[in-house]
Amino acid sequence: MDRMSAMDAGFFFIEDENVPMHVGSVLVFEGPAPSYGDVVRLFAAKLGTVPRYRQRVKALPLHVGRPVWVDDEHFQILYHVRHTAVPSPGADDQLRNLAGRLFAQRLDMSKPLWEVWLVEGLEDGRWAIISKVHHCLIDGIAGTDLMTVLLDWREDSPLPEPTRWTPKPNPSTVDLVVDGVRDAVLTPITHLAKFPAMARRLRSGSEVLDIGRAVLGSLPTTARRLAVSTPKTLNGPIGPHRRWVWAKADLAELKTVRKVTGGTVNDVILTAVTRGFRDLLAKRDELADGQVVRTMVPVSVRSSAERGVLTNRVSAVLVNLPVSDPDPLARLASIREQMDDLKSSRQAAGADVLTGLSNFTAPTLLALGSRTAVRFPQHLLQTVTTNVPGPRIPLFMLGRRLAEIYPYVPIASTMRISVGIFSYLGQVTFGINADFDGVPDVQVLADGIRAGFDELVTATAD
Repeated sequence: MDRMSAMDAGFFFIEDENVPMHVGSVLVFEGPAPSYGDVVRLFAAKLGTVPRYRQRVKALPLHVGRPVWVDDEHFQILYHVRHTAVPSPGADDQLRNLAGRLFAQRLDMSKPLWEVWLVEGLEDGRWAIISKVHHCLIDGIAGTDLMTVLLDWREDSPLPEPTRWTPKPNPSTVDLVVDGVRDAVLTPITHLAKFPAMARRLRSGSEVLDIGRAVLGSLPTTARRLAVSTPKTLNGPIGPHRRWVWAKADLAELKTVRKVTGGTVNDVILTAVTRGFRDLLAKRDELADGQVVRTMVPVSVRSSAERGVLTNRVSAVLVNLPVSDPDPLARLASIREQMDDLKSSRQAAGADVLTGLSNFTAPTLLALGSRTAVRFPQHLLQTVTTNVPGPRIPLFMLGRRLAEIYPYVPIASTMRISVGIFSYLGQVTFGINADFDGVPDVQVLADGIRAGFDELVTATAD
Protein backbone atom coordinates (compact mmCIF):
# COMPACT_ATOMS: atom_id res chain seq x y z
CA MET A 1 0.00 0.00 0.00
CA ASP A 2 1.06 3.61 -0.60
CA ARG A 3 1.85 4.53 2.99
CA MET A 4 3.01 7.91 4.34
CA SER A 5 6.54 8.37 5.59
CA ALA A 6 6.93 8.99 9.30
CA MET A 7 7.60 12.72 8.80
CA ASP A 8 4.64 13.16 6.45
CA ALA A 9 2.41 11.33 8.94
CA GLY A 10 3.63 13.68 11.67
CA PHE A 11 2.48 16.70 9.65
CA PHE A 12 -0.88 15.00 9.07
CA PHE A 13 -1.40 14.26 12.78
CA ILE A 14 -0.56 17.84 13.82
CA GLU A 15 -3.61 19.23 12.00
CA ASP A 16 -6.41 20.59 14.21
CA GLU A 17 -8.94 23.44 14.24
CA ASN A 18 -6.30 26.05 15.18
CA VAL A 19 -3.38 24.54 13.25
CA PRO A 20 -4.13 24.09 9.55
CA MET A 21 -0.95 22.41 8.30
CA HIS A 22 -0.90 23.43 4.66
CA VAL A 23 1.76 25.38 2.84
CA GLY A 24 0.80 27.79 0.13
CA SER A 25 1.68 30.58 -2.24
CA VAL A 26 0.24 33.57 -4.05
CA LEU A 27 1.32 33.75 -7.70
CA VAL A 28 0.72 37.10 -9.40
CA PHE A 29 0.57 37.13 -13.21
CA GLU A 30 0.60 39.79 -15.85
CA GLY A 31 -2.77 40.21 -17.59
CA PRO A 32 -5.19 39.65 -19.08
CA ALA A 33 -6.73 37.03 -16.84
CA PRO A 34 -7.66 33.68 -18.45
CA SER A 35 -11.14 32.29 -18.19
CA TYR A 36 -12.02 30.01 -15.31
CA GLY A 37 -12.71 27.22 -17.79
CA ASP A 38 -9.20 27.51 -19.25
CA VAL A 39 -7.65 27.25 -15.79
CA VAL A 40 -9.73 24.16 -14.98
CA ARG A 41 -8.73 22.55 -18.27
CA LEU A 42 -5.05 23.34 -17.57
CA PHE A 43 -5.11 21.60 -14.19
CA ALA A 44 -7.08 18.67 -15.58
CA ALA A 45 -4.42 18.22 -18.26
CA LYS A 46 -1.56 18.39 -15.74
CA LEU A 47 -2.99 16.04 -13.09
CA GLY A 48 -1.66 12.98 -14.88
CA THR A 49 1.88 14.02 -13.86
CA VAL A 50 0.94 14.38 -10.17
CA PRO A 51 -1.26 11.37 -9.30
CA ARG A 52 -1.15 12.25 -5.59
CA TYR A 53 -3.47 15.17 -6.36
CA ARG A 54 -6.31 12.71 -7.01
CA GLN A 55 -5.69 10.75 -3.82
CA ARG A 56 -6.97 11.27 -0.31
CA VAL A 57 -5.66 10.21 3.08
CA LYS A 58 -7.07 7.12 4.76
CA ALA A 59 -6.23 7.00 8.48
CA LEU A 60 -6.39 3.65 10.26
CA PRO A 61 -8.51 2.97 13.37
CA LEU A 62 -6.53 3.77 16.54
CA HIS A 63 -3.61 4.68 14.23
CA VAL A 64 -2.38 1.09 14.25
CA GLY A 65 -0.43 1.96 11.10
CA ARG A 66 0.69 5.04 9.28
CA PRO A 67 -2.00 6.66 7.08
CA VAL A 68 -2.17 5.51 3.48
CA TRP A 69 -2.92 7.28 0.21
CA VAL A 70 -5.96 5.95 -1.69
CA ASP A 71 -7.62 7.11 -4.92
CA ASP A 72 -10.55 9.47 -4.40
CA GLU A 73 -13.42 7.61 -6.06
CA HIS A 74 -15.47 10.84 -6.11
CA PHE A 75 -12.74 13.20 -7.28
CA GLN A 76 -14.14 16.40 -8.80
CA ILE A 77 -11.69 18.97 -10.11
CA LEU A 78 -14.26 21.79 -9.88
CA TYR A 79 -14.13 21.40 -6.09
CA HIS A 80 -10.37 21.94 -6.02
CA VAL A 81 -10.03 24.68 -8.66
CA ARG A 82 -12.10 27.70 -7.58
CA HIS A 83 -12.86 31.19 -8.82
CA THR A 84 -13.12 34.57 -7.07
CA ALA A 85 -12.30 38.26 -7.51
CA VAL A 86 -11.31 41.26 -5.41
CA PRO A 87 -13.29 44.51 -5.60
CA SER A 88 -11.89 47.53 -7.43
CA PRO A 89 -9.20 48.86 -7.34
CA GLY A 90 -7.69 45.41 -6.60
CA ALA A 91 -4.69 46.72 -4.65
CA ASP A 92 -2.07 44.61 -2.87
CA ASP A 93 -3.80 45.01 0.50
CA GLN A 94 -7.00 43.50 -0.86
CA LEU A 95 -5.15 40.52 -2.31
CA ARG A 96 -3.23 39.99 0.95
CA ASN A 97 -6.42 40.14 3.02
CA LEU A 98 -8.14 37.63 0.74
CA ALA A 99 -5.14 35.31 0.87
CA GLY A 100 -4.99 35.58 4.67
CA ARG A 101 -8.62 34.47 4.96
CA LEU A 102 -8.17 31.58 2.54
CA PHE A 103 -4.93 30.41 4.16
CA ALA A 104 -6.64 30.37 7.57
CA GLN A 105 -9.28 27.90 6.35
CA ARG A 106 -8.54 24.22 6.78
CA LEU A 107 -8.49 21.86 3.83
CA ASP A 108 -11.19 19.19 3.77
CA MET A 109 -9.32 16.18 5.20
CA SER A 110 -11.74 13.76 3.52
CA LYS A 111 -10.69 14.90 0.03
CA PRO A 112 -7.36 15.29 -1.83
CA LEU A 113 -5.44 17.84 0.23
CA TRP A 114 -5.09 20.78 -2.15
CA GLU A 115 -7.00 23.65 -3.67
CA VAL A 116 -6.29 26.65 -5.90
CA TRP A 117 -8.18 29.89 -6.41
CA LEU A 118 -8.20 31.97 -9.60
CA VAL A 119 -8.35 35.61 -8.44
CA GLU A 120 -9.41 38.32 -10.88
CA GLY A 121 -9.77 42.09 -10.52
CA LEU A 122 -6.22 43.10 -9.58
CA GLU A 123 -5.01 46.53 -10.62
CA ASP A 124 -3.03 46.99 -13.85
CA GLY A 125 -4.92 44.07 -15.40
CA ARG A 126 -3.10 41.50 -13.28
CA TRP A 127 -4.55 38.28 -11.84
CA ALA A 128 -3.42 35.71 -9.30
CA ILE A 129 -3.49 32.09 -8.27
CA ILE A 130 -3.73 31.29 -4.55
CA SER A 131 -2.52 27.75 -3.90
CA LYS A 132 -2.84 25.53 -0.81
CA VAL A 133 -1.26 22.07 -0.38
CA HIS A 134 -1.09 20.10 2.87
CA HIS A 135 2.38 19.77 4.36
CA CYS A 136 2.01 15.98 4.56
CA LEU A 137 2.02 15.99 0.76
CA ILE A 138 4.86 18.34 0.00
CA ASP A 139 7.73 20.42 1.37
CA GLY A 140 9.19 23.66 0.03
CA ILE A 141 11.71 22.15 -2.40
CA ALA A 142 9.20 19.60 -3.68
CA GLY A 143 6.80 22.53 -4.09
CA THR A 144 9.27 24.19 -6.40
CA ASP A 145 9.51 21.02 -8.48
CA LEU A 146 5.72 20.78 -8.67
CA MET A 147 5.46 24.40 -9.75
CA THR A 148 7.63 23.65 -12.76
CA VAL A 149 5.12 20.94 -13.71
CA LEU A 150 2.07 23.18 -13.44
CA LEU A 151 3.70 26.19 -15.09
CA ASP A 152 5.35 26.43 -18.49
CA TRP A 153 8.89 27.42 -19.41
CA ARG A 154 7.71 28.85 -22.74
CA GLU A 155 5.04 31.43 -23.40
CA ASP A 156 3.57 29.45 -26.28
CA SER A 157 3.68 25.94 -24.79
CA PRO A 158 0.77 23.82 -26.09
CA LEU A 159 -1.76 22.55 -23.58
CA PRO A 160 -1.55 18.76 -23.23
CA GLU A 161 -4.68 16.70 -23.63
CA PRO A 162 -6.24 15.35 -20.42
CA THR A 163 -5.66 11.64 -19.89
CA ARG A 164 -8.40 9.27 -18.88
CA TRP A 165 -8.25 8.32 -15.21
CA THR A 166 -10.00 5.46 -13.46
CA PRO A 167 -9.66 5.33 -9.65
CA LYS A 168 -8.43 2.12 -8.12
CA PRO A 169 -10.81 0.43 -5.64
CA ASN A 170 -10.09 1.41 -2.05
CA PRO A 171 -8.81 -1.32 0.26
CA SER A 172 -11.20 -2.51 2.94
CA THR A 173 -10.82 -1.40 6.55
CA VAL A 174 -9.90 -4.96 7.52
CA ASP A 175 -7.13 -5.04 4.91
CA LEU A 176 -5.86 -1.65 6.09
CA VAL A 177 -5.78 -2.73 9.74
CA VAL A 178 -4.01 -6.00 8.97
CA ASP A 179 -1.48 -4.23 6.77
CA GLY A 180 -1.10 -1.47 9.38
CA VAL A 181 -0.31 -3.93 12.14
CA ARG A 182 2.19 -5.65 9.86
CA ASP A 183 3.74 -2.24 9.06
CA ALA A 184 3.97 -1.28 12.74
CA VAL A 185 5.79 -4.52 13.54
CA LEU A 186 7.95 -5.00 10.47
CA THR A 187 8.98 -1.43 9.59
CA PRO A 188 11.33 -0.95 12.57
CA ILE A 189 12.82 -4.39 11.94
CA THR A 190 13.24 -3.63 8.24
CA HIS A 191 14.95 -0.34 8.98
CA LEU A 192 17.25 -1.99 11.50
CA ALA A 193 18.13 -4.68 8.98
CA LYS A 194 18.86 -2.11 6.30
CA PHE A 195 20.79 0.25 8.53
CA PRO A 196 24.30 -1.24 8.13
CA ALA A 197 23.97 -1.42 4.33
CA MET A 198 22.51 2.09 4.19
CA ALA A 199 25.31 3.43 6.33
CA ARG A 200 27.90 1.81 4.06
CA ARG A 201 26.19 3.11 0.94
CA LEU A 202 25.37 6.64 2.07
CA ARG A 203 28.30 7.51 4.32
CA SER A 204 31.56 5.87 5.15
CA GLY A 205 32.09 4.75 8.72
CA SER A 206 34.64 7.48 9.27
CA GLU A 207 32.22 10.10 8.00
CA VAL A 208 29.51 8.89 10.38
CA LEU A 209 32.00 9.14 13.24
CA ASP A 210 33.05 12.60 12.07
CA ILE A 211 29.43 13.74 12.10
CA GLY A 212 28.95 12.30 15.58
CA ARG A 213 32.10 13.94 16.94
CA ALA A 214 31.23 17.28 15.32
CA VAL A 215 27.69 17.27 16.72
CA LEU A 216 28.83 16.26 20.20
CA GLY A 217 31.65 18.80 20.12
CA SER A 218 29.18 21.57 19.29
CA LEU A 219 26.86 20.80 22.21
CA PRO A 220 28.50 23.30 24.64
CA THR A 221 28.18 26.08 22.05
CA THR A 222 24.60 25.05 21.32
CA ALA A 223 23.76 25.03 25.04
CA ARG A 224 25.13 28.57 25.44
CA ARG A 225 23.15 29.66 22.40
CA LEU A 226 19.93 28.25 23.85
CA ALA A 227 20.52 29.92 27.20
CA VAL A 228 20.26 33.48 25.81
CA SER A 229 17.07 35.30 26.84
CA THR A 230 14.21 35.67 24.36
CA PRO A 231 11.16 37.98 24.27
CA LYS A 232 7.91 36.76 25.78
CA THR A 233 5.17 38.14 23.55
CA LEU A 234 6.29 36.28 20.41
CA ASN A 235 5.11 33.02 21.99
CA GLY A 236 1.62 32.22 23.15
CA PRO A 237 -1.60 30.44 22.24
CA ILE A 238 -2.80 30.74 18.65
CA GLY A 239 -6.32 30.82 17.27
CA PRO A 240 -7.92 29.85 13.94
CA HIS A 241 -7.45 33.19 12.14
CA ARG A 242 -4.37 34.57 10.36
CA ARG A 243 -2.81 37.83 9.26
CA TRP A 244 -0.62 37.43 6.18
CA VAL A 245 1.57 40.20 4.75
CA TRP A 246 4.56 40.35 2.45
CA ALA A 247 7.84 42.15 1.79
CA LYS A 248 10.33 41.97 -1.08
CA ALA A 249 13.88 42.80 -2.08
CA ASP A 250 16.04 42.67 -5.20
CA LEU A 251 18.46 39.76 -5.35
CA ALA A 252 21.08 42.12 -6.80
CA GLU A 253 21.19 44.22 -3.63
CA LEU A 254 21.57 41.08 -1.51
CA LYS A 255 24.49 39.91 -3.64
CA THR A 256 26.09 43.35 -3.40
CA VAL A 257 26.00 43.17 0.40
CA ARG A 258 27.31 39.60 0.37
CA LYS A 259 30.17 40.54 -1.94
CA VAL A 260 31.36 43.17 0.55
CA THR A 261 30.78 41.25 3.79
CA GLY A 262 31.30 37.62 2.73
CA GLY A 263 29.08 34.79 3.87
CA THR A 264 25.98 33.77 1.96
CA VAL A 265 22.83 35.40 0.60
CA ASN A 266 20.91 33.51 3.30
CA ASP A 267 23.01 35.25 5.98
CA VAL A 268 22.00 38.61 4.52
CA ILE A 269 18.34 37.58 4.44
CA LEU A 270 18.38 36.47 8.08
CA THR A 271 20.01 39.77 9.03
CA ALA A 272 17.17 41.73 7.40
CA VAL A 273 14.65 39.51 9.19
CA THR A 274 16.48 40.33 12.43
CA ARG A 275 15.87 44.06 11.81
CA GLY A 276 12.19 43.29 11.30
CA PHE A 277 11.89 41.56 14.67
CA ARG A 278 13.98 44.33 16.29
CA ASP A 279 11.49 46.93 15.08
CA LEU A 280 8.56 44.80 16.19
CA LEU A 281 9.93 44.41 19.72
CA ALA A 282 10.91 48.09 19.93
CA LYS A 283 7.37 49.06 18.93
CA ARG A 284 6.09 46.83 21.75
CA ASP A 285 8.63 48.34 24.18
CA GLU A 286 10.02 44.86 24.79
CA LEU A 287 13.52 45.21 23.31
CA ALA A 288 16.22 44.42 25.91
CA ASP A 289 20.02 44.21 25.98
CA GLY A 290 21.48 40.81 25.08
CA GLN A 291 18.14 39.59 23.76
CA VAL A 292 17.70 37.29 20.73
CA VAL A 293 14.83 35.90 18.69
CA ARG A 294 15.46 32.21 18.10
CA THR A 295 14.39 30.82 14.75
CA MET A 296 14.28 27.36 13.31
CA VAL A 297 15.79 27.32 9.82
CA PRO A 298 14.69 24.25 7.80
CA VAL A 299 17.44 22.77 5.64
CA SER A 300 16.68 20.58 2.63
CA VAL A 301 18.44 17.21 2.64
CA ARG A 302 16.82 16.23 -0.65
CA SER A 303 19.28 14.67 -3.08
CA SER A 304 19.27 15.41 -6.81
CA ALA A 305 17.82 11.93 -7.39
CA GLU A 306 14.80 12.87 -5.25
CA ARG A 307 13.73 15.95 -7.22
CA GLY A 308 10.06 15.73 -8.14
CA VAL A 309 9.24 13.19 -5.40
CA LEU A 310 6.26 14.57 -3.47
CA THR A 311 7.35 13.99 0.10
CA ASN A 312 9.16 15.79 2.91
CA ARG A 313 12.99 15.68 3.04
CA VAL A 314 13.97 18.40 5.48
CA SER A 315 16.16 18.82 8.53
CA ALA A 316 16.62 22.00 10.60
CA VAL A 317 19.04 24.12 12.63
CA LEU A 318 18.43 26.76 15.33
CA VAL A 319 19.77 30.29 14.88
CA ASN A 320 19.76 33.24 17.30
CA LEU A 321 18.75 36.49 15.62
CA PRO A 322 20.67 39.23 17.54
CA VAL A 323 17.82 41.74 17.74
CA SER A 324 19.38 43.75 20.57
CA ASP A 325 22.44 44.78 18.53
CA PRO A 326 21.91 48.23 16.92
CA ASP A 327 24.66 47.72 14.30
CA PRO A 328 23.42 45.94 11.14
CA LEU A 329 26.91 44.76 10.17
CA ALA A 330 27.48 43.35 13.66
CA ARG A 331 24.17 41.51 13.37
CA LEU A 332 25.28 40.09 10.02
CA ALA A 333 28.63 39.00 11.47
CA SER A 334 26.89 37.23 14.35
CA ILE A 335 24.54 35.33 12.04
CA ARG A 336 27.36 34.43 9.68
CA GLU A 337 29.43 33.08 12.59
CA GLN A 338 26.51 30.95 13.79
CA MET A 339 25.77 29.56 10.34
CA ASP A 340 29.44 28.73 9.76
CA ASP A 341 29.54 26.96 13.13
CA LEU A 342 26.36 25.00 12.37
CA LYS A 343 27.75 23.90 9.01
CA SER A 344 31.08 22.82 10.50
CA SER A 345 29.36 20.96 13.34
CA ARG A 346 27.20 19.03 10.83
CA GLN A 347 24.12 19.62 12.98
CA ALA A 348 21.76 19.55 9.99
CA ALA A 349 23.06 16.09 9.07
CA GLY A 350 22.71 14.99 12.67
CA ALA A 351 19.15 16.29 12.84
CA ASP A 352 18.31 14.37 9.67
CA VAL A 353 19.56 11.17 11.30
CA LEU A 354 17.36 11.82 14.34
CA THR A 355 14.40 12.63 12.11
CA GLY A 356 14.95 9.36 10.30
CA LEU A 357 14.67 7.50 13.59
CA SER A 358 10.96 8.41 13.66
CA ASN A 359 10.55 5.52 11.21
CA PHE A 360 11.12 3.29 14.22
CA THR A 361 8.21 4.86 16.12
CA ALA A 362 4.91 2.98 16.36
CA PRO A 363 2.29 4.97 14.38
CA THR A 364 0.01 5.39 17.42
CA LEU A 365 2.87 6.95 19.39
CA LEU A 366 3.80 9.05 16.36
CA ALA A 367 0.26 10.45 16.23
CA LEU A 368 0.28 11.17 19.96
CA GLY A 369 3.79 12.61 19.89
CA SER A 370 3.11 14.92 16.95
CA ARG A 371 -0.03 16.33 18.50
CA THR A 372 1.55 16.71 21.93
CA ALA A 373 4.59 18.49 20.48
CA VAL A 374 2.54 21.33 18.99
CA ARG A 375 0.24 21.70 22.00
CA PHE A 376 2.95 21.77 24.65
CA PRO A 377 3.76 25.42 25.51
CA GLN A 378 7.38 26.28 24.74
CA HIS A 379 9.53 29.42 24.58
CA LEU A 380 12.63 27.86 23.04
CA LEU A 381 11.65 28.96 19.50
CA GLN A 382 9.95 32.19 18.50
CA THR A 383 9.64 31.70 14.76
CA VAL A 384 10.42 29.63 11.68
CA THR A 385 12.38 31.16 8.79
CA THR A 386 12.41 29.01 5.67
CA ASN A 387 14.15 30.03 2.44
CA VAL A 388 13.33 28.18 -0.80
CA PRO A 389 15.25 28.95 -4.01
CA GLY A 390 13.00 29.21 -7.02
CA PRO A 391 13.61 29.18 -10.78
CA ARG A 392 15.79 31.86 -12.33
CA ILE A 393 14.00 32.01 -15.67
CA PRO A 394 10.49 33.33 -16.41
CA LEU A 395 7.54 30.99 -16.00
CA PHE A 396 4.18 31.20 -17.75
CA MET A 397 0.63 29.98 -17.24
CA LEU A 398 -1.66 29.89 -20.26
CA GLY A 399 0.67 32.31 -22.04
CA ARG A 400 0.72 34.83 -19.16
CA ARG A 401 4.02 35.65 -17.46
CA LEU A 402 4.45 34.96 -13.75
CA ALA A 403 5.49 38.30 -12.24
CA GLU A 404 5.79 37.57 -8.49
CA ILE A 405 5.33 34.71 -6.05
CA TYR A 406 4.85 34.98 -2.27
CA PRO A 407 5.08 31.94 0.05
CA TYR A 408 2.89 30.89 2.97
CA VAL A 409 4.31 28.79 5.83
CA PRO A 410 2.00 27.52 8.63
CA ILE A 411 2.38 28.34 12.31
CA ALA A 412 1.92 25.81 15.09
CA SER A 413 2.49 25.19 18.78
CA THR A 414 3.06 28.51 20.57
CA MET A 415 4.97 30.10 17.67
CA ARG A 416 2.81 32.97 16.48
CA ILE A 417 4.89 34.03 13.46
CA SER A 418 6.48 32.27 10.48
CA VAL A 419 8.52 33.81 7.67
CA GLY A 420 8.52 32.12 4.28
CA ILE A 421 11.09 33.30 1.72
CA PHE A 422 11.15 32.58 -2.00
CA SER A 423 13.41 33.70 -4.83
CA TYR A 424 12.24 34.01 -8.43
CA LEU A 425 14.09 35.71 -11.25
CA GLY A 426 15.86 38.71 -9.64
CA GLN A 427 13.51 39.09 -6.68
CA VAL A 428 13.34 37.70 -3.13
CA THR A 429 9.86 37.74 -1.57
CA PHE A 430 8.74 37.24 2.03
CA GLY A 431 5.37 35.84 3.10
CA ILE A 432 4.85 36.57 6.80
CA ASN A 433 2.16 34.52 8.52
CA ALA A 434 0.94 35.49 11.99
CA ASP A 435 -1.79 34.67 14.47
CA PHE A 436 -4.57 37.21 13.99
CA ASP A 437 -5.14 38.05 17.65
CA GLY A 438 -1.57 37.60 18.92
CA VAL A 439 0.20 39.70 16.25
CA PRO A 440 -2.00 42.66 15.23
CA ASP A 441 1.19 44.63 14.43
CA VAL A 442 2.62 42.17 11.89
CA GLN A 443 3.03 44.93 9.29
CA VAL A 444 5.74 46.45 11.50
CA LEU A 445 7.74 43.25 11.00
CA ALA A 446 7.27 43.36 7.22
CA ASP A 447 8.30 47.02 7.01
CA GLY A 448 11.29 46.29 9.24
CA ILE A 449 12.53 43.54 6.92
CA ARG A 450 12.50 46.00 4.02
CA ALA A 451 14.30 48.57 6.20
CA GLY A 452 16.87 45.89 7.07
CA PHE A 453 17.92 45.56 3.44
CA ASP A 454 18.09 49.34 3.01
CA GLU A 455 20.41 49.77 6.00
CA LEU A 456 22.68 46.90 4.89
CA VAL A 457 23.02 48.42 1.42
CA THR A 458 23.85 51.80 2.96
CA ALA A 459 26.30 50.35 5.46
CA THR A 460 28.22 48.32 2.87
CA ALA A 461 28.26 51.23 0.41
CA ASP A 462 30.02 53.33 3.06
